[in-house]
Amino acid sequence: MGFDPACRRCRRLVSFLGEVRKAHPDYHSAPVAPFGDKKARLLIVGLAPGMHGANATGRPFTGDHAGILLYQTLYETGFSNRATSSSANDGLRLRDCRITNAVKCLPPQNKPVGAEVNNCNGYLAHELAGLPEDGVVIALGSIAHQAVLKAMGLRQKAHPFSHGGEHRLDDRLHLIDSYHCSRYNTQTRRLTPEMFSAVFRRAKALLA
Repeated sequence: MGFDPACRRCRRLVSFLGEVRKAHPDYHSAPVAPFGDKKARLLIVGLAPGMHGANATGRPFTGDHAGILLYQTLYETGFSNRATSSSANDGLRLRDCRITNAVKCLPPQNKPVGAEVNNCNGYLAHELAGLPEDGVVIALGSIAHQAVLKAMGLRQKAHPFSHGGEHRLDDRLHLIDSYHCSRYNTQTRRLTPEMFSAVFRRAKALLA
């Protein structure tokens, strides 16, 4: 099933978005669509929209701290035409790259529950099925990693998460894991720009 901008499967998320919409009437406050090249060979999977980022702007990783390192790295590795993403109409274009989230709606405290990840998993499965042969998936964080495996019908124990870990998903797709580019991970140096860049340079090499 393709992305549904009117999806209301998760009662908790629908209710929360209603509250956010009242507090911030100018925010997007709805399911956030994937962004990027529709024919891309690289798919980046994040966790969920951030309150003042994608939930506000309607574009994944746009307007919050997590997007700073992501879009800078995409630019430096040739996957975008700009190093920053500030709004949905800022002229940024992705090259051979597409960004999505395991959960398309903003969850309270940025923490979706398992049922919400499961409800959204069909959308992710559809996106993965649309990748061309020898495509590459980058999972940002363990929940995104688990969502990708579930969407592919693979066992979690057979593919443990680790930063820089690589997995062959099937005869078409590779998966590379990365720590999430969250404020906490970057400020504590759990994830450095060099570590993050290495993941995308590896993806570039696999695509080549």
